[in-house]
Amino acid sequence: MVARYHEVSRLEGFSDTVFGFALTLLVVSLEVPSSFEGLINQMTGFYGFALMFAMVCWIWYEHNWFFRRTGLQDPWTVVLNCVLLFVVLFYVYPMKFLTAALIYEFFGQGEVDGPRFAASSGATLMVLYSAGVVLIFGVFLMLYRHASRRRHLFRLSPEDDVMFTYARRGHLISMSLGLVSIALAVAVPRYAALSGFIYFLMGPLHAWNGHLAGRAIAALPPAVGLDRSGN
Repeated sequence: MVARYHEVSRLEGFSDTVFGFALTLLVVSLEVPSSFEGLINQMTGFYGFALMFAMVCWIWYEHNWFFRRTGLQDPWTVVLNCVLLFVVLFYVYPMKFLTAALIYEFFGQGEVDGPRFAASSGATLMVLYSAGVVLIFGVFLMLYRHASRRRHLFRLSPEDDVMFTYARRGHLISMSLGLVSIALAVAVPRYAALSGFIYFLMGPLHAWNGHLAGRAIAALPPAVGLDRSGN
């Protein structure tokens, strides 16, 4: 698979800076503890930080994969990219709060004076979280749809073309799970946890989508294989 078709554009450089700033916001509120007990207390929040760090890195990877293979910089692509970056930055603090609170509620780990929420707020928080998921991956879908219309402007290898298709399906899976989560939180607010557990399906569904992508690549004709090797 061709890893890069062009030099890093100013749009990609700007986006990388914003993603870096988003990661900084995850820890910007941490202060140096004044005691060993305070250090241990802060270290219990590692799980929430690791989860949020992984989420932001995942979004960055998907963003990087798309722009490395399309290189689009037209006005509509810029607008969609800015919307995506805005949503990522806007949701950093709400997601940090929700992640820390859920880890404390379900596992009893986290800062003693960390965020808490009443049981009655569970449904609202899950709607907030899932709305972010829907917005982020909905924007990715719009980017892919726009790229499909302008694919004559860039070159995809046959293997990249398959990956392009299944990457789009992966974003559809993520967005659909977010919509299902919102529907569950609104329909049965007393059992808001159900709308959170729905995300446990994300791993198996994405794994299955990746498996199908691998089979589709393996099924490419031999001539394509020669093209992939550069001969």
